[in-house]
This record gives sequence, structure tokens and C-alpha cells, in this order.
Amino acid sequence: MKKPVMGRELASKLAGALACAAVAGTACAAQIATDPGDYAALPPGVDLGIVYYQHTEHNAFYSGGDRVSGPFKLKTDIGLLRYVHFTKVGDYVIDPQIIVPFGSVSLKEPASQSSSGVGDPLLGGTLWLVNRPEQKQWFGVSAFASVPVGQYEAARGGVNVGQNRWKGIFHAGYVTALGNDFMLDVILETAVFGKNDNYAGQTLKQDESFSAQAHLRYLVSPTTHWALSYFHDIGGETRLNGVAQHDRANNNRLLATFATFVAPDIQLQLQGGQSVHTENGWKESSRLNLRLVKVF
Repeated sequence: MKKPVMGRELASKLAGALACAAVAGTACAAQIATDPGDYAALPPGVDLGIVYYQHTEHNAFYSGGDRVSGPFKLKTDIGLLRYVHFTKVGDYVIDPQIIVPFGSVSLKEPASQSSSGVGDPLLGGTLWLVNRPEQKQWFGVSAFASVPVGQYEAARGGVNVGQNRWKGIFHAGYVTALGNDFMLDVILETAVFGKNDNYAGQTLKQDESFSAQAHLRYLVSPTTHWALSYFHDIGGETRLNGVAQHDRANNNRLLATFATFVAPDIQLQLQGGQSVHTENGWKESSRLNLRLVKVF
């Protein structure tokens, strides 16, 4: 059942939710959405240059599992530049990397506001504790820090590419073969947040969030695969000036992937998907992701 037209409490909740949608167009909990195959380690000495484009549209807003009477419209167009270097420390493979987001966030309804520029870069990498390429089996742990140096204007609140706060993001990822033609990737994530002490004149704090991500790949050939991915985000309730916004996530979405090497050192990837269920916040009506990987 739809709720009545948005009042002051929901307006405040909407403002808090925008802070979570800004950089990647996703819910609060999913801070780094992985791709199929990300947790399969490459040989030391390999470098990757990766360019992403992500377009999302959100045409509904939910509170307590119910759709709020609209209209609502939020669009994001985000690019990412990523550099990854695989090397060894002792007997272990690691991949120090940097991710730089840029692009625009555009709120159309219930108000009109937009922001564009360079977002908060992420620094970190993965350490593989299990690396058995012959058995097609890997297990790695990752840590990333989001550095608050991106474009941010306090008066815009959540409609910003940068977030004006530190974030720590931690993954554990396992990859294994399922017979000869299928691969399964399972990734667990937790994220912790610093406070934004200048959020449209208020202080924004956020509880830790959690995410489970799973990718089932079908290997068409050694250079081509299809995949279906599932993302489930929970937690991450926000508080404005100490007042709980009751916006804890319990949301999920699906994503389909096609990836192929068009040359021995160049991979193209196309993805499309949308939200399946949204408990609180913006519901993603559509997503288009493009990725280009250059292997050095």
C-alpha cells in the first residue's frame, strides 16, 4: 500500500538516503560491488588498467517496505578509473590498487538538484590466502580506504559526488569451480563510516553496513563468459544530528553479465540489472554497466 505524500520525517530520510546513493548509485551497504572473476588472482607482474561507466535510474522511494507516494527520480552517471598491480609478498599474491570515481548525480524529483566532478578515491588491495589456479580455487581478503577529497558542497547535502567522510571497506572473497563449465564467486563485505560534520548544516553519522555478493558464471570458452549476480545489502542506518532516520537497508538486486576478450589483452564487459526488493531508500529501476580492461 502506498503511503501518503511525503512529510517532514520522510523528507529528512530522503536527504539521508541521498548520501548513500551518490558515488556508485547503489544502496548504503554495497560500497564496492564486485564483478564476476574479481577474486581470481592473476600472476605476479600483471598490471590492469580498467575503465568503467555506470548508469543508474531510480524512480521510486521506499520506507519500511512501502513505496512512498511520488514522484521520485534520481539518475547517476559515474565513471571509474582503476589501476591494479599484481605482485608477491613472500609466498602470497597481492594486488595494490587505486580507484578514482568521477561523474554526475542528478536529482529530478521531488526537487531538482545536481552535482558533478571527481569523487572520493579508494586505495587498497587484496591478499590471497588461497591461490590454486590449477584447481580453479581462490580465497582473498581485501581492505580499502575511501579518502574524502572529492567534489563536495555542504549546501547540496546528499547530492554530491564526494561524501566528505572517511570510509573503510573490507571484503572476504571465495572462488571455486563447479564442474568444467561453471564458476561460483561468493564475497562478503562490511563497511564502516566516519562522520560528515557538514551535511547541509547537520552532522551525518552511519552505522556499519554489510553485503553478500554472489556470481555464478558459465564459461562459454576460455575467453568468454555469461554470469548472473545477486547482491544483498543490510544495515547502514543513518543519523542526522543524532536523530535516527530508520533507514536501515535490507535490499537486494540482480545483475546479468556478458564478458569477452576481443583481443588477447583487452576484455569488454556489459552488464544490466535492477533492484528486486527495497526495504528503505531509493529503488533502482535500471542499471547499465560497461567495463574495458587492458592487460599489461
